[in-house]
Amino acid sequence: MYDVTGKGIPIEILLVEDNYGDIVLTREAFKESKLHNNLSIVKDGVEALAFLKREGEYADAVRPDIILLDLNLPKKTGVEVLNEIKANPELKTIPVVILTCSKNEDDILETYNSHANCYITKPVDFNKFINVIKSLKNFWLDVVKLPSGK
Repeated sequence: MYDVTGKGIPIEILLVEDNYGDIVLTREAFKESKLHNNLSIVKDGVEALAFLKREGEYADAVRPDIILLDLNLPKKTGVEVLNEIKANPELKTIPVVILTCSKNEDDILETYNSHANCYITKPVDFNKFINVIKSLKNFWLDVVKLPSGK
């Protein structure tokens, strides 16, 4: 995406993650992948929904182009957040990428049944994680045509 000056418009990404180490790893991976982005971070399911609905301290939050959602969150699980996003007519078109440590087949099935756009198990190795982020960028931000968030 480009603005009128020909410079890339930053991609708005919402990371919903409670693990500090995974937050740092994700920031570094985005930096390494040279993706022009604004990364907003919330640390629990309740906070994620407040951000998306622009409630309270998030009244001025920018609508994300894509959501990276962990499953194991405090206050509301990732699946609960996903269900609320996909039930909301104003939010349901935002792609939700499950980015989690879980390899559990039941988790995978449950999230796809709840209309997740894809499910990615986080690699522990930093270089593999960078490759995952680059793949996300290449597919979701270069190949796929996303709806405008207006």
